[in-house]
Amino acid sequence: MKGAMEVEPELLLQEARENVEAAQSYRRELGHRLQGLQEARRQIKESASQTRDVLKQHFNDLKGTLGKLLDERLVTLLQEVDTIEQETIKPLDDCQKLIEHGVNTAEDLVREGEIAILGGVGEQNEKLWSFTKKASHIQLDSLPEVPLLVDVPCLSAQLDDSVLNIVKDHIFKHGTVASRPPVQIEELIEKPGGIIVRWCKVDDDFTAQDYRLQFRKCTSNHFEDVYVGSETEFIVLHIDPNVDYQFRVCARGDGRQEWSPWSVPQIGHSTLVPHEWTTGFEGYSLSSRRNIALRNDSESSGVLYSSAPTYFCGQTLTFRVETVGQPDKRDSIGVCAEKQNGYESLQRDQAVCISTNGAVFVNGKEMTNQLPAVTSGSTVTFDVEAVTLGTTSNNEGGNFKLRVTISSNNREVVFDWLLDQSCGSLYFGCSFFYPGWKVLVF
Repeated sequence: MKGAMEVEPELLLQEARENVEAAQSYRRELGHRLQGLQEARRQIKESASQTRDVLKQHFNDLKGTLGKLLDERLVTLLQEVDTIEQETIKPLDDCQKLIEHGVNTAEDLVREGEIAILGGVGEQNEKLWSFTKKASHIQLDSLPEVPLLVDVPCLSAQLDDSVLNIVKDHIFKHGTVASRPPVQIEELIEKPGGIIVRWCKVDDDFTAQDYRLQFRKCTSNHFEDVYVGSETEFIVLHIDPNVDYQFRVCARGDGRQEWSPWSVPQIGHSTLVPHEWTTGFEGYSLSSRRNIALRNDSESSGVLYSSAPTYFCGQTLTFRVETVGQPDKRDSIGVCAEKQNGYESLQRDQAVCISTNGAVFVNGKEMTNQLPAVTSGSTVTFDVEAVTLGTTSNNEGGNFKLRVTISSNNREVVFDWLLDQSCGSLYFGCSFFYPGWKVLVF
């Protein structure tokens, strides 16, 4: 009984310690959730504030634009009134001048005639004769024609009040406030020198026609477009290793011109060393990041290898053929256990490759199955997984077995590759016998 009593405090002490650790862990988890709530609250408040500013700015701009358009239309209509007034008043002014001239002539003739009449018939005969002669030269029965009121313009403004209802209807329907974007980034997958971005719709009522992906370094204030299209996945290249990048995506509805609100930005980075071709090979010209190789006009031939064995089993190695030249059955794109200079192709031992005609070679032997011929825009992928990490008991000539999948143009071949020694990482390479072939690796 005494031994049991002595053990009981130790058990209680252990249980107490466990409870304290559990409470501490619980407190940490609650702290993380509080932090998550704070971030959620901050996102709501910041996005609400930003949305208010956007709405105010947009409607202020809209009011200014509408006011300017109305002022311009008013000026145009007033100019039309001025033009009609000036053009139709001018004939009336000309007619008025003619009538006023006739009135003055008639008044002068009346005065002259009255004077002649007052003189009598005697010695004033000469004045009467002169007046009569003058009057005979004036057409006193010719009157200018004055247009009737129905024949001259009567200006008015034709204003359709229905435009107010149309504008009002459009204004009342203009703009929406969305509580969340219709698309969100779903996954960020690191690649050597790149990041695969995948996104999806989160609004079932939204029909997307195109998507628009942007990215930036977290230290930058400016997003830049990197993809616009109908796909929901894109690999962003030229990513510096161990550098944080922000990604966001939006969508354009079917038949619409405007883009949806941006998704919540997601931060991603790649810890994988970028794939690079070896520099200094006379037969190939490389891009500034050394991930693109162009077969040039040099007569030098041989295999262009990677600068280091940067491809690891379990990853996907991708080659994208940007441009093509004349194909040759000795051409090759593939991976190998080690660099071996002096070979003109990867169609050799300790290497697997695909030729530009689609033939697949394993350790220098052509397989029965083959893939479609490589064309401009073709993507060739290699997936290698370790199958056996010990010695084999067969006579196939290898000690270590790898399972290789080569895919190209929506077709694939799967086979086992036997190596003489274990390889944690592999080199990649290519060889082309004619210029014009350009290959991007990632």
